[in-house]
Amino acid sequence: MKMVIQRVNHASVTIDGKVNGAIEKGFLVLLGVGQNDTEEIADKYVKKMVGLRIFDDEEGKTNLSLDQVGGSVLLISQFTLYANCKKGYRPSFIEAGDPVKAESLYEYVIAKTRESVPNVQTGIFGAEMKVDLENDGPFTIVLENLE
Repeated sequence: MKMVIQRVNHASVTIDGKVNGAIEKGFLVLLGVGQNDTEEIADKYVKKMVGLRIFDDEEGKTNLSLDQVGGSVLLISQFTLYANCKKGYRPSFIEAGDPVKAESLYEYVIAKTRESVPNVQTGIFGAEMKVDLENDGPFTIVLENLE
């Protein structure tokens, strides 16, 4: 599993010209599911993501978590996080999870995140999406190899 977490002032996802999800302060999370990922692995990623202390406290130090600032999450599936570009110039995606399994784990991650975060917005698995965001910082964290 891979997550790219961007601290944002606002973010939205548009599908077929219509806004499907939008948030203010919080995380835009791009989620890639790999071939060997499980619900147990997803649990570790969700716990780490919602617990990240990357928001500024009153002294300007990155010391506050998502819940401490009342933040939201916009969660987008993105199999291209598994692009392998070692050979040639055309990426290979053979390490990405099977679409049926990946969609199931994507929905699982959404449900688990909603247990901790009151406002979780999403894209649509497999859809062509346009993502708009204002990265705050910029501040971006890549989570991988938590297994």
